[in-house]
Amino acid sequence: MATPPFDPPSAADIARVSEQLGRPARDVVGIAARTAAGDPTVVSTSPRLADGTPFPTLYYLSSPAATAAISRLEAEGVMRQLNARLEAEPELAASYRAAHESYIADRESIAVVPELAGVSAGGMPTRVKCLHALAAHSLAAGPGVNPIGDIALALADWSPDADAPAKTEADAPADSQPDADV
Repeated sequence: MATPPFDPPSAADIARVSEQLGRPARDVVGIAARTAAGDPTVVSTSPRLADGTPFPTLYYLSSPAATAAISRLEAEGVMRQLNARLEAEPELAASYRAAHESYIADRESIAVVPELAGVSAGGMPTRVKCLHALAAHSLAAGPGVNPIGDIALALADWSPDADAPAKTEADAPADSQPDADV
């Protein structure tokens, strides 16, 4: 199987991601997206953690600014609006199902974990549960792969081109992403 396109993490990447998250990063197998300045934005996590736990969330936002922007969308009720769109727009629903299949293929290119068969992240393929996971997938896979992640990124007040590394005391850890824990 081919591995999804991401950079293997360096020791500096792991240190930076740990700083971004406010805790040690676990089982990071790659940096799937970076800011224009080269700072990690999305990490790829092993489908099976070192302790043996199956871990469905391959793509995980690490950028505090991106996480905060997506958290604002969730607080504003955007997930309800996107769920309504999935029900009303068959083409959007079909594209979202394809994103689900793409996500699983990416994860299985790293390792097949039988306990995760058919499971992706963020509520795919039928509902929107976690915009963080969906935006992370969009950033990792590129535009046009995950339509809901693309919409979330378009609505968010954040850009990987403008997000600079924040290494001051004001750089708070990423907000909780309820569906995963890297």
